[in-house]
Amino acid sequence: MSSPVVARPKPCLVNVKPGRTYFWCSCGRSAKQPFCDGSHKGTGFAPIEFTAGAQDEELLLCGCKHTRSGPFCDGAHTNLPGGSPLDDPLSPQNRDIPVVTERDGPRALLNGSCYVFSPRLAAMQPRGSLRYCYMVSAEMGSLYQAQLLMEVSGATSPVMSLGSCDVILFVGAGAGTVTISGRAFPVKATDGVYIRPSEAIQLSADVGQTLKVFVLACPLGEITWLDEMLTNFDSQYGQRVVPVDPDQRTAMGPRYFQVLVDKRIGSKVITQFIGHIPRSKAAPHRHLYEEAIIVLSGEGYMWTEEKKARVAAGDVIFLPRKQLHSLEATSADGIDVVGVICPGDNPSINYYD
Repeated sequence: MSSPVVARPKPCLVNVKPGRTYFWCSCGRSAKQPFCDGSHKGTGFAPIEFTAGAQDEELLLCGCKHTRSGPFCDGAHTNLPGGSPLDDPLSPQNRDIPVVTERDGPRALLNGSCYVFSPRLAAMQPRGSLRYCYMVSAEMGSLYQAQLLMEVSGATSPVMSLGSCDVILFVGAGAGTVTISGRAFPVKATDGVYIRPSEAIQLSADVGQTLKVFVLACPLGEITWLDEMLTNFDSQYGQRVVPVDPDQRTAMGPRYFQVLVDKRIGSKVITQFIGHIPRSKAAPHRHLYEEAIIVLSGEGYMWTEEKKARVAAGDVIFLPRKQLHSLEATSADGIDVVGVICPGDNPSINYYD
């Protein structure tokens, strides 16, 4: 065999016991997928032995056998035939799913703890030149992250910190400066920014600009207002701003994404990406991570098991871990999004029931 058999164009969700050793099938011929049954003999392939870690309970093991991170799924199946299935929004089953019209304040509530948050309907809290609101929090059902929207114009914002959390910013609009524990970084719309635990943050908009910044912290955290700027910038991680670069895109079937902030610049528990969804509806799927998605342009619907909600530019979608969902783009030019996953490092890894 010169290449493995595609056992299934999607990963296998398996329950494992910490400390136990397993043998993952690499050839694709095993009848006990995703594990080896000896069928590789004579193929030139060999199983990969691995031991479940102390915290492992559920793992997504590669089913297509084209992963570069065996035995684990790395999203390679999304570019194989059948690996990025679509769903028909006009099917008889989907036509019976109602659109959510009632709201809990700025939120349209879907199944589980999933919701669509519309900042235009939220009450912004003032703090000096800063206006802000929470969009994702423990009170709203989050287990791993808190997300805020901040807007500043005119004077520099107050100094703030999110304590021991890793923090990622996304510049939604405007241009200005993000000062991190005494180190100033110029930023512009669509930049991603990383802040290390315990570092201080201050935002400043350029003259005539309003700087709109989405702030995400993991684990759950709340703002602490500081009297003065700290000087504890972690110089071991000097790169903090990542711009959009089309050459860094990763194809995911008909979609694509670029990772902005991840472990390459020090963020080990949160990953931020920017991507595009053409006019289509993905097949319902799940993730093993918690996710928050900001809609940058276009319109569509977020679907869960028994509900769907309209989404438009500026909205934020919160997805709990393992929530069945599908994002549909209805605009002719599709939808552009920026997302943050935590804990996780690869936004192309999903699984189907």
